[in-house]
Amino acid sequence: MNYRPGRIFLSVPHLGGHEKNYVQKALEDNWVTSTGPNLPGFEHDICQHTNARHAVALNTGTAALHLALRLVGVKAGDEVLCSTFTFVASANPILYLGATPVFVESEEETWNMCPDTLHETITARLKAGKRPAAIVLVHLYGMPAKLSNIMAVADEFGIPVVEDAAESLGSRYSGHQVGTLGRIGVFSFDGNKIITTSGGGALVTEDQQLAEQALFLATHARDAAPFYQHSQMGYNYRLSNISAGIGRGQIEMLEMRVKQRREIFTYYKNQLQHIEGLQFLQEPKTCFSNRWLTTVLLPESHHPEKVRLALEEENIETRPLYKPLHLQPLFAHYPYYGNNLSANLFERGLCLPSSSSLTEEELDKVVKHLKRILDYV
Repeated sequence: MNYRPGRIFLSVPHLGGHEKNYVQKALEDNWVTSTGPNLPGFEHDICQHTNARHAVALNTGTAALHLALRLVGVKAGDEVLCSTFTFVASANPILYLGATPVFVESEEETWNMCPDTLHETITARLKAGKRPAAIVLVHLYGMPAKLSNIMAVADEFGIPVVEDAAESLGSRYSGHQVGTLGRIGVFSFDGNKIITTSGGGALVTEDQQLAEQALFLATHARDAAPFYQHSQMGYNYRLSNISAGIGRGQIEMLEMRVKQRREIFTYYKNQLQHIEGLQFLQEPKTCFSNRWLTTVLLPESHHPEKVRLALEEENIETRPLYKPLHLQPLFAHYPYYGNNLSANLFERGLCLPSSSSLTEEELDKVVKHLKRILDYV
């Protein structure tokens, strides 16, 4: 972040006030470690807000995804199908395990993994003698993917789905929190997410054994012995009790934060929808988005980078849409299936400031300068 006075940021933490109570109690009781009462308390809160049966609080969403893939059986040499239109953290854990990512294109209604392309990809990989070990399905920018269609494809071929709902806490598909319909779901509580623990994540699942194994692996895979004994490789992935305390205060405000982010989307849409060629991502009937970030497709005559730099001159932070992973140098030699829809979105898209703490004056400033830059009076 470029901190300058009066800057309007893309997405920043928004504290509610109760966070300090949980943190202060942890300090008073000397629970300044990766154990303590805030951890099971935060996990209970996550379950209450998502209707997940089990939750494990971890130090990053990436760690949660790494554990999830290992828990569903991904190992070195396997192939894992992954949304291409997403942040790099969705695919890096595939590489951590020595597996191969196979990227699947989006569909235009939600910008998430296309069920038809997923079916074609699985069929093609099977014909090539490769059976995918898992599917990493991303719910991008808070918009739920077409879960019923994708789960039907996954069930047809017997492939477990890991939902990357890092950006989508509070988003629902047919009334269900995204992240709770696959075998395992993961959330992120990074500082720019809808709620934060300053840095952290969580894994949720209906399977008690998977949850117990996740906790075991996240705490160095220590065997049940009075001394340090280890029979398999583990990780140091547990969230701290202090961070969990921040999370407990934050999650109390989740419904309010979703409401505020959705109101910001509505404000932008009402103010900007008359600009010819400017497009907003709408919600399909079955989807309820937390609108973590408000995204727009710009008129074809205006390149996102030029608009971004022009807004930067006004001390307003924006961001291009994600560059698809199959176009990233890191992943350029891995298989990709699709029609390059996400590449076209990347060439036209921009994320607007969406912090739930934005004032009406700040929103007015963004709208005013965006209209000016796009030659709209």
